[in-house]
Amino acid sequence: MIRVLHRWPGLLALVLVTVLALSGAALSIFPAAERLSAPQAEAGLRVAELATRIQVAYPGVEQIRRAPSGRITAYWFDQGTPGAAVIDPATGQGVASADPNQTVRWLTNLHRSLFLGDGGRIAMALGAAAMLVLSVSGVALVARRVGGWRHWFAPLRGPLAGRLHVEIARIAVLGLMLSSTTALWMTASTFDLLPDGGAVPTFPNEVSGEMGATISDLATLATTPVADLRELSFPYPDDPTDVFTLKTDHGTGYLDQGNGALLVWADLTGWDRVSETIYMLHTGQGAAMLGLVLGLMALGLPAMGATGVLIWLTGRRGRPRIRGNQSAARAETILLVGSEGGSTWGFAATLHAALTDAGQSVHTAPMSTFAPDRYARADRIIVLASTYGDGASPASANGFLDRLAALDHAPKAPLAVLGFGDRNFPAYCAFAKAVSAAAEAKGWSELIPFDTVDRQSPQDFVRWGRALGQAMGLDLELVHQPAVPATETLTLISRRDYGAEVQVPTAILRFALPRATLWKRLSGAGFARFNAGDLIGILPEGSPVPRLYSLASARRDGFVEIVVRKHPGGLGSSQLTALEPGERVAAFLRRNPGFQPGRGSAPLILIGAGTGIGPLAGFVRGNARRRPIHLFFGMRHPDSDFFYGEEMRAWQQEGRLSRLVTAVSRGGRPRYVQDAVRDDAAEVARLVRNGARVLVCGGRDMAAGVSDALVEILAPVGLTPAVLKAEGRYVEDVY
Repeated sequence: MIRVLHRWPGLLALVLVTVLALSGAALSIFPAAERLSAPQAEAGLRVAELATRIQVAYPGVEQIRRAPSGRITAYWFDQGTPGAAVIDPATGQGVASADPNQTVRWLTNLHRSLFLGDGGRIAMALGAAAMLVLSVSGVALVARRVGGWRHWFAPLRGPLAGRLHVEIARIAVLGLMLSSTTALWMTASTFDLLPDGGAVPTFPNEVSGEMGATISDLATLATTPVADLRELSFPYPDDPTDVFTLKTDHGTGYLDQGNGALLVWADLTGWDRVSETIYMLHTGQGAAMLGLVLGLMALGLPAMGATGVLIWLTGRRGRPRIRGNQSAARAETILLVGSEGGSTWGFAATLHAALTDAGQSVHTAPMSTFAPDRYARADRIIVLASTYGDGASPASANGFLDRLAALDHAPKAPLAVLGFGDRNFPAYCAFAKAVSAAAEAKGWSELIPFDTVDRQSPQDFVRWGRALGQAMGLDLELVHQPAVPATETLTLISRRDYGAEVQVPTAILRFALPRATLWKRLSGAGFARFNAGDLIGILPEGSPVPRLYSLASARRDGFVEIVVRKHPGGLGSSQLTALEPGERVAAFLRRNPGFQPGRGSAPLILIGAGTGIGPLAGFVRGNARRRPIHLFFGMRHPDSDFFYGEEMRAWQQEGRLSRLVTAVSRGGRPRYVQDAVRDDAAEVARLVRNGARVLVCGGRDMAAGVSDALVEILAPVGLTPAVLKAEGRYVEDVY
């Protein structure tokens, strides 16, 4: 429901909200500019002295106004001709025209009413209401995504558009809520929908009838600071019944023009002060710096609108449509999905359709929406969960485990958990296992035992579906065909072959960079934007399951490069290593933001063996800022598989690679990369103690050996790989 409240006001009112934000941001500049340019009254100057100076310069002065910026304007008649000027309070002389700024007037009319009068005001009020709904729902969605209010500024991952959208929202949302709320208040005031709480004193019935008192003799004006002045109106000439009208920050009063007596005074009411505060907050008049801050926040709204549209379009393409999705309160079966790339949603859609066809009412939603108190009619809860990186929760499951831990007791409806992953990776279904373990610890009853699906296997899904159907008393056949990602054609332009001497054929394959359309460049789709360490997927002939390979290049390098070892019987590796220059292969890009060197100048320790050198070489190649990089590389023999050997020497000369340490496992003294790390223990410990980030890429046995070596090396300095992982300073990409 929150997503719906956030999505549709944003899409339907995008143009209105953008106009409001841009015009408001432009208007926020002028109060600050006025404050800087207007001559300011000296400290302690009184209204009587200021008025005397102006009256000397302009004997026919009728009114003096002081704006919240401190700018003083005088209005007068000179032989029947009106005049006005911005006043220098030190001299009483005019120093600038008082004519309204035409740019400000034009922007104000656009901002308030789109030049359409009352109809335009109503339209812009609807835009402000949409902005408020977007802000409130956006706050709830951000809190849900990052796992609660305590993690409001937690690091983000995922596609660039989504990260930008949330990063801007986390900073700008309070300003947008303030601007939209005050805009609605001012619109309501314009249309007299709010009570008139202003205190205007009754005009005095009795005056002295005298005239001619000098302003300096008026005691009230002589004691009122100019800093408090809002407006001073002079009596009409030759009218002994008229009075001075004084308006200040404290109230309004009338002064006798003959003897200066204060005839009537009315203090500002609480309602007046609330209304003025809201006006100040919205316009920046009297709070120029706040206005500029709110204006800058408003500039984030068009950016959020653009990224929001991209997120919506990407979501429509990447997530299957769930037909007949019931509300959480009415559903008998609650189906919660934890997915990073979107493939698990496809399985959820198949399960949802099968259960619906069997007569069940089903509610399917992200795991991040987990709220047992809403599942009033639920007979069962089913969780389909993938794993992100090294056992972390996927994007749509953020906060699930925290919400489960916070419950006083487990939900009454029994639970079934199905994990999705790849057995080739050490953290196979680790997050789903964590969910199952947490549920067991909470005492949550089990519908069917925990199970897994390996590499999107339809057969595993069918087997699990039969077990689920049996537990529910249904004949459940889950026929699912994994969706094939949209691919692009890559043309091989060069290859370098290694490994023949040790009977391990390996190739560095370089493909031409596919052309990117304008839309792909804007949205970052396909190969329009990628980094070393991201993945490309190849769908081998005769297999529905793609094979993933780490990229050794970034978009800025101008080519797509991978390092592939031919595995006996491997469909993907056999197809790739058989390619010749000029031949083509269909591939798709998958982001891997969890395995990146990150920004900053802290040293990097890169550790890899065999084809694991691919992304590490890409990190070194992209090190244009000469960040200190220490590379540990394990190979079988330098004459057979010293991948990127020539480039590494050049990178060292260019300063991209600070140090290279190699380990050779086939030779007189076999030495593995973890041995090289141990032999350099003192330097490794020093680097880590000084903030170095460690990235490991290669086989799982190698990664385990490196982790064991680091446990020994870091123990004297009170650190462990687990601590570094928690700090985001130790990441792995293993297979």
